[in-house]
Amino acid sequence: MDEVEVVVAHSERATLRVGDVFLKVDADQSHIDVEVEAMALAPVPTPEVLWRKPPVLALAALPGTTLGRLGGPSTGSPAAWAAAGAAIRKLHDAPVPPLLGRAGRSIAALTAELDTECELLVTNGLLPADLVARNRRVAEAALRPWTPAFTHGDLQIAHVFVDGDEVTGIIDWSEAGQGDALYDLATFTLGHEEHLDDVIAGYGTDVDLDVIRALWSLRSLQAVRWLAENGFDPFAPGCEVDVLRSRM
Repeated sequence: MDEVEVVVAHSERATLRVGDVFLKVDADQSHIDVEVEAMALAPVPTPEVLWRKPPVLALAALPGTTLGRLGGPSTGSPAAWAAAGAAIRKLHDAPVPPLLGRAGRSIAALTAELDTECELLVTNGLLPADLVARNRRVAEAALRPWTPAFTHGDLQIAHVFVDGDEVTGIIDWSEAGQGDALYDLATFTLGHEEHLDDVIAGYGTDVDLDVIRALWSLRSLQAVRWLAENGFDPFAPGCEVDVLRSRM
C-alpha cells in the first residue's frame, strides 16, 4: 500500500495523497459540486476526476511541481511565472459561469468582513493596532467596482503546477465562480512580489498595481485570525503577517 500523505487538514476539509491519487474529503458537498463543475468549464488544465463518493472526491495527480508556497522559496523560471500569468488570463477570458465565487463578494460584504476582522485582530491582541490600521487604509483601494470574470477564488501558488515552463494543471476549484480577476492575480502573487512583473507580462494586459497591493493587505487581514485558529502560522517568515508589515 502507498504511504498516505496529509496534504492539508482542518475542521472544514482534508486532502490526502495516496500514490498518484488525491482524496478530498469535505463535509460540505456544495464545495465538491462547485469544484467538479468548475473544472469541467475551465479552459485550463485541471486534474482528472477518477471517482466521487460523497464526502470523498478522488483526483489524479498532476505532472510537474508547484511554483512554491507562501512563506517558502519560489521556484521556476521567469518564463514559468509568465506561463502561469497566461493561463490565468485564459481563465479570466472564458465565459463567466453562473455561480458567484469567493472572489465575487460585493463591496458591502467585503467591507463588512474586513472591518470585523480588523476589529478582532486588535481586540484579541493578534496584531498591533497601527499595523492593522495602516493595512486597512491600503486595502481601501480594493473596494471598487469590477467586471465579473471566471475566477478560481483561491489561486495560491501551491495550486498551480508547472513542468519546465509549461502549466500542467490548476487544482482546488471549490471557491470558483464569477469574481474579480485581480483577486486571483493578487492571491497568486501574495508573498512573492518579486514575480509580479513576470506574471503580468504573461497575463498580457495592464493591471492596476495599487489594487493588487490593496488586495494583498485585504487578503492577509482576512486570513490571519482564521489561520491562527486552525493550526496554521501566519506569523511564519514570508507569510501573511510579513506581507502586512511590508506595507508599513
